[in-house]
Amino acid sequence: MAASGLRLRAEKLFEMLAVLGRLSRCQSTSQAFAEVLRLPKQRLRKLLYPLQEVERYLAPDSRKDLHLRIFNPSPEDIARAESVFTATEHNRIDYVSSAVRIDHAPDLLRPEVRAAILTFCLRFGVPALTAASAMGLVCFIGRSNSESPKHQYGHTKKMNFFKVGKHFTVVDMPGYGYRAPEDFADMVETYLKERSNLKRTFLLVDSVVGIQKTDNIAIEMCEEFALPYVIVLTKIDKSSKGHLLKQVLEIQKFVNTKTQGCFPQLFAVSAVTFSGIHLLRCFIANITGNLYLTN
Repeated sequence: MAASGLRLRAEKLFEMLAVLGRLSRCQSTSQAFAEVLRLPKQRLRKLLYPLQEVERYLAPDSRKDLHLRIFNPSPEDIARAESVFTATEHNRIDYVSSAVRIDHAPDLLRPEVRAAILTFCLRFGVPALTAASAMGLVCFIGRSNSESPKHQYGHTKKMNFFKVGKHFTVVDMPGYGYRAPEDFADMVETYLKERSNLKRTFLLVDSVVGIQKTDNIAIEMCEEFALPYVIVLTKIDKSSKGHLLKQVLEIQKFVNTKTQGCFPQLFAVSAVTFSGIHLLRCFIANITGNLYLTN
């Protein structure tokens, strides 16, 4: 009897050690994310899956049209993805070059994702991207090893190319409003039509105001060229739960009824709290072939 009890305790101990070993391997990819995994369950869920957290405030019949779990990685999957976005000596995250025409763009074979910055909030720090720029490229590439191009706040006039290790390239595109460069249409349309290694376009929409006329320009362009794209809601820390839910429901209805090429699931991020950014990075790692989900 005592022997069987001892054997049972030993089995449980080995099982616990195996779990801790798997978790520690995930944590080793990013010290910052190791701290994230130690958060209380509700805070962890709010940070990793912000829209799932606010979904619980909806009535059951209001949830049926939301698509919040099409891409639903585990915390361990998200931890593994963080290694892609962690700048090290062997995983350099660098600015490559800028271009105003497609024939000036660098000839890179790795997959590309296009970040369409709609909120005019992108600003580069030197020598690395700062927290102020998290609304833009930090969502996609984290902190860089090298100095980024310097330009005025909110004035992206060129296509800026950043390599993320050997994994993929992020292309920061000009915005679509009155500050757009004069040759915006020729620059962007040609890129969209001819860039064969473009994997996905990410359209950043201000969650405080929702989809605006300028956002529709980008959406119509992606639809016209039959390009797969994703809508990312930004500034979710600026909205109350009620306002955010209202915007999510309206934009989800728009995606469900008015689009063909948009990924059904919305992503939501905050540059201030970092909510949703780990999930978005995991999605990018997955679609560029750098991460396969365990589930």
